[in-house]
Amino acid sequence: MLVDADPTADALALDRIGLWALGHYSPIVAVDGIDGLVLDTEGADHLQGGELPMITGMVNMFRARKLTARIAIADTWGAAHACVRAINRDTVIVPRGEIMRAVEKLPISLLRLQEKVVQDLRVLGFQSIGELSATPRAPLALRFGPEVGRRLDQTFGRMNEPIDPIRTTDLVEVSRSFQEPIGAAETINKYVGRLVVQLVAELEKRGLGARRTDLIVHKIDNTIQAIRAGTAKPARDVAWLSKLFKDRTEKIEPGFGIEKLVLVAVLAEPLVEEQKVSSLVEEKTSDMTPLIDIFGNRGQRVYRFAPFASDVPERSVQRVSAVAEALENTWVGHWRRPVRLFDRPEQIQAIAMMPDYPPATITWRGKRHRVKRADGPERIFGEWWMRPNELEAVRDYFVIENEDGERFWIFRSGDGVDPETGSHKWFMHGIFA
Repeated sequence: MLVDADPTADALALDRIGLWALGHYSPIVAVDGIDGLVLDTEGADHLQGGELPMITGMVNMFRARKLTARIAIADTWGAAHACVRAINRDTVIVPRGEIMRAVEKLPISLLRLQEKVVQDLRVLGFQSIGELSATPRAPLALRFGPEVGRRLDQTFGRMNEPIDPIRTTDLVEVSRSFQEPIGAAETINKYVGRLVVQLVAELEKRGLGARRTDLIVHKIDNTIQAIRAGTAKPARDVAWLSKLFKDRTEKIEPGFGIEKLVLVAVLAEPLVEEQKVSSLVEEKTSDMTPLIDIFGNRGQRVYRFAPFASDVPERSVQRVSAVAEALENTWVGHWRRPVRLFDRPEQIQAIAMMPDYPPATITWRGKRHRVKRADGPERIFGEWWMRPNELEAVRDYFVIENEDGERFWIFRSGDGVDPETGSHKWFMHGIFA
């Protein structure tokens, strides 16, 4: 099916994706051409578990929405721009210091030069970035001006290329510019504290609390560094927000000096202040939010498990926010469930009479277990209304105990009679205390 192109709508959609990336992945996001985004994820990728989990999660997020995305990580904007448009797979990570090897064979059209310049360079015989890079600069500058050399230097990291982050009027933002550059840690912390006070005041006017806040550091060498802090709940506590940033300002590299600090609440939610009742006795608090915030800002994911409406054991649990309200759903308690449920059932060898008898012995991870006691079967059917291939799927679960008193949760795939219901293989799915 063919549809008319709509460049305006495409640009608006790209802006929306950029704002989404700003809130979820990086404090510094900008539009890259008509079909891409550039993110400075240095210092933020640890919040996603590292570079590879981060970009894999991005690709899967787009795929879940029936969109195709390709993502490249490199030391420079120019190198990432070239690599992501040249790869034929979803992701690529260029190792540090390997830009030349990654881009030398790529076409010069990926240098972000004007089309006329690219055509003229091709007429002169230049096809790859490596060939152009190995050519003396003077003749190129004399004919094409400084642009060719500038793009090469930006690609190879010999010249800084700042990213101007996208912003909207909805974002709560405060800033402080300095006539004389600053660089001492004490000075940075002092002004960060003042910016937090201003930000909290703006949030209070709008009835909001910060969930994710970015400190953008503009240096006099035209580079930008960012620090991100998040909270489990909307927050307007000046002391706590200041601490979250001051604990990490030692990561700021001022270089020749900092000329501007910007504090942005990229994610804010409604927050209603609760009136505290005066008491002569200090009340004990069990609020774990500060501890959760500390772990979260160190890159560790904090969550808790909650019931989910599903008969299939591995689907009957979901991850929820560590501070989410308690859900009304509860797990079905008719049958015992193991304290440890494997992410994926592990195949075992079993000797059993079909269809309804438990195994007499099982072999799991190379060790043979003689079954002393057993309970079951508990039959669980597939969720045919969600997955058509589970229309006839069946599992028969047993609780077994070996001679050492160890108890396991095992199942047979299928009803033991009809091969359409499953393979009739046995699996280990959990361990009881």
